Amino acid sequence: MKALIIYDSMYGNTKNIARAIGDAITGEVRILRAGEASPSDVKSVDLLIVGSPTQGFRATKSVQAFIDSIPKDVLKSMKVAAFDTRIPEKDVGKGLRFIMKVGGYAAPRIAEALKKKGGNLEAPPEGFFVKDKEGPLLEGELERAASWAKGIALTCRNQSLSD
Repeated sequence: MKALIIYDSMYGNTKNIARAIGDAITGEVRILRAGEASPSDVKSVDLLIVGSPTQGFRATKSVQAFIDSIPKDVLKSMKVAAFDTRIPEKDVGKGLRFIMKVGGYAAPRIAEALKKKGGNLEAPPEGFFVKDKEGPLLEGELERAASWAKGIALTCRNQSLSD
């Protein structure tokens, strides 16, 4: 399987999650920062995973710009998945918790944008937790990211076998 992981990272947490995901997938895996990726990088992969820290309830501008730059037909029937890094709701005050529930997170928006480009979502969008704005990642999140990625890869392989 050929997989491409596109990410952006402000404090290194999302980058670490992207690497854990990449290490968990067997086959040819490339990991690129969103600002260094182009639509041509996507053309020859079986699985595209895109991740971003949640900023203002959305992905970073470079992740959004990368997704926007992908021509619609490029993702047609491609397997896709999305993740973000975020602060757990339980770790913030009541007011911010309400705003977070209303505003949402980056991963669902990334997933929706990838689906609009024709991608087939292989797993629900996933959030990985950081302590406070700059991190670090909460204990166990790298392992959880690896497990999430292995599940996606297994689903993709099983689908390929049945095709």
